[in-house]
Amino acid sequence: MSIIRVTKEFGFEMAHALVDYDGPCRNVHGHSYRLFVTISGKPSEKKGDPKKGMVIDFGDLKRIVKKNIVDIFDHTVLISGTDSNERIEALRRAFGNLLVSDYQPTCENLVADIAARLKPLLPPDITLFSVKLYETATSYAEWYASDNE
Repeated sequence: MSIIRVTKEFGFEMAHALVDYDGPCRNVHGHSYRLFVTISGKPSEKKGDPKKGMVIDFGDLKRIVKKNIVDIFDHTVLISGTDSNERIEALRRAFGNLLVSDYQPTCENLVADIAARLKPLLPPDITLFSVKLYETATSYAEWYASDNE
């Protein structure tokens, strides 16, 4: 049986600010992110399996990503924990739904974080192949398992 890749697309709204950045992205601003999660595996061949012929049920992949990524990041402000305590508290008061990360919240770091969160949640016979995160309509970052082994 062939190995097949399956991709599901998601969307979420999130704001962020980059600490010590030398451009306008140092200010709080938002994006409509588009996320593509691609897994790989062999379609089930088990007799009587309701998922026969599938690598993963798209609904199962949707539940995993929605619960562990979209529901966490959607309509939040993401900021680095290296920012000043004063700014972090001011943003918490202003926006309420603030996430403080241990990284600079660039698209590149966010896509790596998403991959790290998803990898252990997939069934053992399924591999996270890639994650692509669009920050704007023309700008994205990609994470590939083969580059990170």
